[in-house]
Amino acid sequence: MLRILVSQLGNYIGQTVTIAGWVENARLLKRMQFLVVRDHSGSLQAIHERSVDEALAAVIDSISNESAVTVTGVVVENAQVKLGGLELQIKALEVVNIAAVPLPLGLNATSESRLDWRFLDLRQPQNRLIFEVQTAAEQAMREFWTSQGFLEIHSPKLMGAASESGAELFTLDYFDGKAYLAQSPQFYKQMAMAAGFDRVFEVGPVFRANPSFTSRHDTEFTSVDVEVSWIESHLDVMKWEEDWLQFVLARVKERLGDRIQQTFGVDVAVPTTPFPRVTMAEAYEIVGEMGHQIDRGAKGDLDPEGERLVCRHVQEKSGHEFVFVTDYPISVRPFYHMRHADNPKLTKSFDLLWKGLEVTTGAQREHRYDVLMDQVREKGLNPEPIQHYLDCFRFGMPPHGGYGFGLTRMLMVMLGLKNVREVTFLYRGPNRLAP
Repeated sequence: MLRILVSQLGNYIGQTVTIAGWVENARLLKRMQFLVVRDHSGSLQAIHERSVDEALAAVIDSISNESAVTVTGVVVENAQVKLGGLELQIKALEVVNIAAVPLPLGLNATSESRLDWRFLDLRQPQNRLIFEVQTAAEQAMREFWTSQGFLEIHSPKLMGAASESGAELFTLDYFDGKAYLAQSPQFYKQMAMAAGFDRVFEVGPVFRANPSFTSRHDTEFTSVDVEVSWIESHLDVMKWEEDWLQFVLARVKERLGDRIQQTFGVDVAVPTTPFPRVTMAEAYEIVGEMGHQIDRGAKGDLDPEGERLVCRHVQEKSGHEFVFVTDYPISVRPFYHMRHADNPKLTKSFDLLWKGLEVTTGAQREHRYDVLMDQVREKGLNPEPIQHYLDCFRFGMPPHGGYGFGLTRMLMVMLGLKNVREVTFLYRGPNRLAP
């Protein structure tokens, strides 16, 4: 059997072909039988006249929706058919795997039911498109990076010490001791700078023991990480990121923009550079003038409403979907972020907000060993568990910086969806470890 995709059938008019897919719908009339069969490339109407082959008619009558089938027939043109003006006149049909009745996932399924039966949910064409977008975006990312001399690394996900604050670590038994699931590849991509790799990226899983049940949080997600050497400040890192994002979004728009518009009603906007920038102090002024107050003492950061208001302000002033918020206070940044020489209470760091949501955290790193050790002690950290990391700074570490970017948040914002669950292949959260 030479399988033909539904999207290719226009090349086979008048010929006998075999397609394979799932029964999307069936209309079983007294004289005629109509099946809509779907594969990953599209849907097709297949027809059969009962009197032509009664045995085949009985097989078609027995099929339930979402059964896996192969169908052989003649491709004919029919202008009245909405599915591409083509249909398949069935000559033979094999039920490869019958679907149980009733289906566990109906039209009004809850979000939890959709996650329980995710493989059925993902059969919907709009859900497949999400992962076509993801594939196109990652391909464009790698195209950009490799053209700029970056190396791809794959860092360990089992760690002997925390790479961040340690507050959101998953702990597991490791032979006679304990290990932790990596919260980020931060230490390892900085080690790559000490190794002289100069520019690196990684696309891989990270783990956060965060009990939040919000639309933006998950306990395992794909992080996109970049680190570059020989920078002068965090502004250089921001320039790398905005050029990279401009390239990626242009590629996605070129390849899938029309389908994204048709399916999700969203136009993929290719941003101009440079992106707008506001300092954290300016961000507080903006949200205050818009009637929202953030508890500085409790967080020292923007809350979700603050992020939305800053983006709304920038959109109204400049028409831009992106904004960098810079100069975060040391209270909300890790020990390895470099500080401003003229204001050591502020870090050379940034977040990137996109349509009201934080998608990136980045900074210039502190590369001077003595300064870094002072900042370790100031944060009240024990340097012993991270000594392997700290040793990297004793033997010629170049100035460097980088960023971490959330892939699921990117897809959620780009496609105008409301929850990271919708753009994650198999979601993991505080109450979900299956399927």
